[in-house]
Amino acid sequence: MTNETKTEKVIGIPRAMSFYNNYPFYYGFFTDLGIKIVLSDITTKQTMSNGSALVVTETCLPIKVYIGHILNLIDKGVDKILVPSIQSIAPKIYNCSKIRGLPDLVRNVVKRDFTMVEATLDKSEKNHGLYEFLTEMAAPFGITDEKVIKKASKAGWRCYNNFHIMAKSGMSYKKAINYALQGKVFIENQTKEYPISIALVSHGYNIYDDRTCMKIFDKLEAMDVKVYTSLQLSNEQLDDGIASLGNEQYWANEYDMTGSAGHYLKDNKIDGVITLTAFGCGPDSLMVERITRKAKRFNKPLLNLTIDEHTGEAGFITRLEAFVDMLFRKKRANIINKIELSGHKSEYIPNTNFIETK
Repeated sequence: MTNETKTEKVIGIPRAMSFYNNYPFYYGFFTDLGIKIVLSDITTKQTMSNGSALVVTETCLPIKVYIGHILNLIDKGVDKILVPSIQSIAPKIYNCSKIRGLPDLVRNVVKRDFTMVEATLDKSEKNHGLYEFLTEMAAPFGITDEKVIKKASKAGWRCYNNFHIMAKSGMSYKKAINYALQGKVFIENQTKEYPISIALVSHGYNIYDDRTCMKIFDKLEAMDVKVYTSLQLSNEQLDDGIASLGNEQYWANEYDMTGSAGHYLKDNKIDGVITLTAFGCGPDSLMVERITRKAKRFNKPLLNLTIDEHTGEAGFITRLEAFVDMLFRKKRANIINKIELSGHKSEYIPNTNFIETK
């Protein structure tokens, strides 16, 4: 009897970095090629600790987490692991140096046996576009047929587009991912009304990793807050957001930051903006500085949160509570002023019981 596991094609994908933006595409692409995907386990304190132990202290948290996920996949016995080098997503639109040099970084700090699938995407250079990127991902599995790869790319885009359709409709990230991986498109009826709306401005790898962001979505939901992110916006809206801050796109992940911030700062339904960045991130420090200055012009309350592996949850919650409480008070004051101007007397009392501490 033939042992099928010997011929099974398997690729490991770390649950970090580009995973949070690109996994629906990766899933559709590799599944169509008949390649089984093994994901690393969800991030834990041990994941952070393992990754941090192999890199210099100044390395940003997302990279430390990424290294921890590489080690987790190796511990699972996965031989081939996808470590993409996403240099440039459009002509003269670049990623930060750590993302661009991710394969070299992993190669130099992880001294264990595994095969790195280091595909390169660089749209600022010739012959390093998406098709070459996909060809490099498929080549280690002996797949070189152009028609097969193009067919798989269509499957990847189908899954990716389905995910974004649901995310833009307001569906939560986790639900949209689950439906997309099942090949389904489901639009929820958003019936619940929230007294406060907040735009959460950050990268996917910071806010969709529950351990890294300390479940910020759940915390804000418990405070009766509606959260908006860049996933609810089109590329046109994000381009306009960048322009509204008087900026031109240079960084590949500027859509997540200045694009979404620029849009939401001038959106009247948004009561406040929260930026969540990793300590030591050079590009983000520049973008947050611009967002902070422009927020004053738009008269929009802004909270800047910075995270690393030492961030304490108690202080994190306290800052969120204080910010949301301030937004409630500001909104209540505005409502009372409008009522008084109209000649009526009334009282607006919001629910300020945000989180029950144990």
